Amino acid sequence: MEPTGLERLTHPRLNKGTAFTAEERKRYKLDGLLPHRISTMEQQLDRNLANFRSKANDIEKYIYLNALHRRNERLYFRMLIDNIDELMPIVYTPTVGQACQKFATIFRETSGFYISLEDRGNIKALLQNWPEPDVRLIVVTDGERILGLGDLGTNGMGIPIGKLALYCACAGVKPEHCLPIMLDVGTENETLRNDALYLGLRQARARGNEYAEFVDEFIQAVKALHPEALLQFEDFATPNAISLLDRYQNKLLCFNDDIQGTAAVALAGLFAATHLTKIPLEDKRYLFVGAGSAASGIGNLLEEALVNTGQTREAAREAISFVDYDGLVTNQRENLPLHVEAYAKDSPPMDLLDSVKNLKPHVIIGATGAPGIFSADVIQTMAKNHERPVIFALSNPTAHAECTAEDAYHHSSGRAIFASGSPFGPVFVNGAYKIPGQGNNAYIFPGLGLGALLGTLTEINNDILICAAHALAKQVSDKQLKQGCLYPPLCEIRDVSFDIALAVAKKGRELGVCREQKSDAALKKALKTYIYDPRY
Repeated sequence: MEPTGLERLTHPRLNKGTAFTAEERKRYKLDGLLPHRISTMEQQLDRNLANFRSKANDIEKYIYLNALHRRNERLYFRMLIDNIDELMPIVYTPTVGQACQKFATIFRETSGFYISLEDRGNIKALLQNWPEPDVRLIVVTDGERILGLGDLGTNGMGIPIGKLALYCACAGVKPEHCLPIMLDVGTENETLRNDALYLGLRQARARGNEYAEFVDEFIQAVKALHPEALLQFEDFATPNAISLLDRYQNKLLCFNDDIQGTAAVALAGLFAATHLTKIPLEDKRYLFVGAGSAASGIGNLLEEALVNTGQTREAAREAISFVDYDGLVTNQRENLPLHVEAYAKDSPPMDLLDSVKNLKPHVIIGATGAPGIFSADVIQTMAKNHERPVIFALSNPTAHAECTAEDAYHHSSGRAIFASGSPFGPVFVNGAYKIPGQGNNAYIFPGLGLGALLGTLTEINNDILICAAHALAKQVSDKQLKQGCLYPPLCEIRDVSFDIALAVAKKGRELGVCREQKSDAALKKALKTYIYDPRY
């Protein structure tokens, strides 16, 4: 039986609010429960956008959007799609970082699914409490490395919720197919453990076998209940992020957005930058600042892309260097992290600035969470060494960026090719405006996930990620490149995601990593038929 009356008005997927027609009001017993005047969806959008803009700060805007999402799902997504430039920085970076820090304080109504250590032995049964039966896309975190903010425990639930909102808005994945999950294994954040409002386990994080067995039980439950779903790992600390991906990437359809999504979007920016530097990918030197999961993920995918150009693996690795908090990663170090050991240089120790001076990288990529680490001296040295230095400051949120767009342009006399993880506005330099590109993972993961699902992929490997990066880079117009922008406008992101999804599905078919061999025509039809369009 269809819900009627208040039950319908409080069901976010069914609710249309004042847009219910006269006939619908009679059918669903809504007469008297709504004002007389019937609104169009456009009028509702105008009203809600005005209310959204009236909020005093970004956190209030975030709370307002969450409330709209829980009240009227279609209106929320229509508003997000139609105003993606304005709303995405609220729904995701940078505001989602603030929202996670304040998550326990601003908690209003539950979203997503929480699994704690106390649920061990019962995770499969617990997952069956999720009300949607057809789960196809899961984003999961344990909250240990939220953006550049560190261990936020269960407060990190804002990340899976935000990511899945972007899957729906940017790629048209249906909301009922999405499941955000928090694995609550404790937190090392003593401030949170001592906070009376904190909603998670008040204990130190599980480690070692206890952690591994808990996650494995979760994975096995997902495989049993949703065997064809795509599982996206999100914001795990580097050691766990790498080990979980290594352990499970060949056992179920999964990927790690911090490692692989970041890598693909950064690689797309590097592909686009070759049109401005006039230097091929394989003829550049690359310096990564930061040696965590994001930086090493980009380095690994870049290595594969260089090998694909015909370069030897040894030469590709020689072209890639890493600097971390101890300086240049060299063979002289003891206990080198395994994930960057292949890139260690036979060199004496040196700091970041000396590494830039001596290695003369064409490209410097920051994934540190250390604001301002790309100092004026670093940027000026990059500009001294190369006519068009490529500078990527990828850390989120904005306050943690390695440098600002203004720093990059002004300290390079406007010659830098700049991209960032969080948004920066246009910068006026040398008589013209530079439009900094935002290397946001939202350009990659929605289309990648959509393509994997509708192409029935069984794995997401490096060839598929490189394919997605090429598909994204092709969407950047000559006009955008002339303005210094390496990524297409956000207002085009649905079309961009569609093209990426199609390319990914075709690549999966070519590689034979799909359950069904669909023709190009069948893939296009499946994509167009499936896409979520939130209209009444």
